[in-house]
Amino acid sequence: MPELPEVEALALDLKGRLTDRAIAKVHVVAINALKTFDPPVHALEGTLVDDVTRHGKFLDISASGLHLILHLARGGWVRWRAELPPIPPRPNQKSGLAVRVILDDESGFDVTEMGTKKRLATYVVRQPLDVPGIASLGPDPLDDSFTIEVLDGILKQAGRSQIKGVLRHQGTIAGIGNAYSDELLHAARMSPFKPSNSLTDQELQTLYDAIRTVIGDAVDRSRGLAASELKGEKKSGLAVHGRTGEKCPVCGDIVREVSFADSSLQYCPTCQTGGKPLADRRMSRLLK
Repeated sequence: MPELPEVEALALDLKGRLTDRAIAKVHVVAINALKTFDPPVHALEGTLVDDVTRHGKFLDISASGLHLILHLARGGWVRWRAELPPIPPRPNQKSGLAVRVILDDESGFDVTEMGTKKRLATYVVRQPLDVPGIASLGPDPLDDSFTIEVLDGILKQAGRSQIKGVLRHQGTIAGIGNAYSDELLHAARMSPFKPSNSLTDQELQTLYDAIRTVIGDAVDRSRGLAASELKGEKKSGLAVHGRTGEKCPVCGDIVREVSFADSSLQYCPTCQTGGKPLADRRMSRLLK
């Protein structure tokens, strides 16, 4: 799933390609991906792209007073095309094509979604805050307004909720997902199941520094890369997420996993849980 660093890089890449270009045609191939009806999609045709920005994990393409907002969810991606055929595309499960945007010179981009769970969302709105997911976003972890006092208030308000869930909840902090919550908790040497309101002052400072460093470094590594390079860059920069069974790059212990119904987390026992493996609850249920 694209998270803050990848969406930030996508926004920068598309900004360089789209700014001051005219949108000639927008094809919505997967109708379930379109979440709005007013303004209609065809209202974008003939508009001039002003900017491409990001709100959490949402991409925002602003054009002549309208906004084409994309949320790529778990299986979505943006693929730039130097040349696109003028004929309307047909649904194709193999390609996963959901939306196609064609510019005035027949270049453009496809928005695709692979997998069986279709969660990609496309909005055409007059203001970004017209998208419910953007209106409910928490603070951006790289914004200057995201201070250690803000993080402290978030964690205390969350009570005894597990800290990983709090960090990846978009209404709490915008842009951190499953992968980077694993990474920053590893950097902070903190269990993903630690109660949010149990941090000492030193642990709070360590976690705050980890958020700013891990997310900031990932943004720096991704900046300037084309969309086609971002997935590989993300994977190469991860210390524990997606690396079950491999050695922790910090201590050499084996990275462990806890599985849930539709996701999993990875962690290092030595670095994060005092050497104690966490119970894999899905396996525990199967063994009963």
